[in-house]
Amino acid sequence: TRVDNPRGLLEESSFATLFPKYREAYLKECWPLVQRALGDFINATLDLIEGSMTVHTTKKTFDPYAILRARDLIKLLARSVPFEQAVRILEDDVACDIIKIGTLVRNRERFVKRRQRLIGPKGSTLKALELLTSCYVMVQGNTVSALGPYSGLKEVRKVVLDTMKNIHPIYNIKTLMIKRELASDPELRTQNWERFLPNFRHKSLSKRKQPKKKTVKKEYTPFPPPQPESKIDKELATGEFFLRESEKRRQKMNEIKAKQAEALTKRQEQRQKAFIPPKEKPAVKKSKPVFSHY
Repeated sequence: TRVDNPRGLLEESSFATLFPKYREAYLKECWPLVQRALGDFINATLDLIEGSMTVHTTKKTFDPYAILRARDLIKLLARSVPFEQAVRILEDDVACDIIKIGTLVRNRERFVKRRQRLIGPKGSTLKALELLTSCYVMVQGNTVSALGPYSGLKEVRKVVLDTMKNIHPIYNIKTLMIKRELASDPELRTQNWERFLPNFRHKSLSKRKQPKKKTVKKEYTPFPPPQPESKIDKELATGEFFLRESEKRRQKMNEIKAKQAEALTKRQEQRQKAFIPPKEKPAVKKSKPVFSHY
């Protein structure tokens, strides 16, 4: 109050913010109301040529926090919040939060879809969020402006950021509804609410196809693999190397004859199969029907 700070402020503080071209007509219209709301304690100037709004303290200013509230007011007005709502920032226990969502999603089409998901069909999702958090929420361009109590702003920020991370706002709204019910119960107010809150698990719908044959990587060893055995090494191991040429030839011929004999027996067996008679089914005698004579 004036009693707490009778001498006013030593230095002049000022804040400026730019506004988009489409807000010019509205700001021009409502600027007298903004000046009336700020009073003699904060000076507000609207520069239409530069496209900026400036607020600065005067000699009559005694509340050092008033300039910060005025800064938030012009920020909200620049972000398309109507004056009737933005002026509430000058009240106590009302704060604001401007959430930047433009850089959270790379793909523009995906960003537009998720932003629309936050608003919902005919603005129903946004309305539900406003009722549960007691905040005013305005989605405009690349930002979301929220105005209300601190606890509500915290919840709004969480819902907005989760929506941009591809978590549907309906899940958070459901959790907020349960929390509201639990807060109204005097017995449960002091207890842990974890058991009541739903645990929404993320379902991965498209699973990557696994390869049919999986190759298991062998353990890395700095040593090279052993050298494969040559033909001479194999002959030395079996003892063939020390045999004479005639004996080697005889041994090869014996192997060839053994293979031929095996192939011949297989061929004969295959031919004999045609002469084996098939098994006949046992003949079942049909019983003749007995006619009774009356």
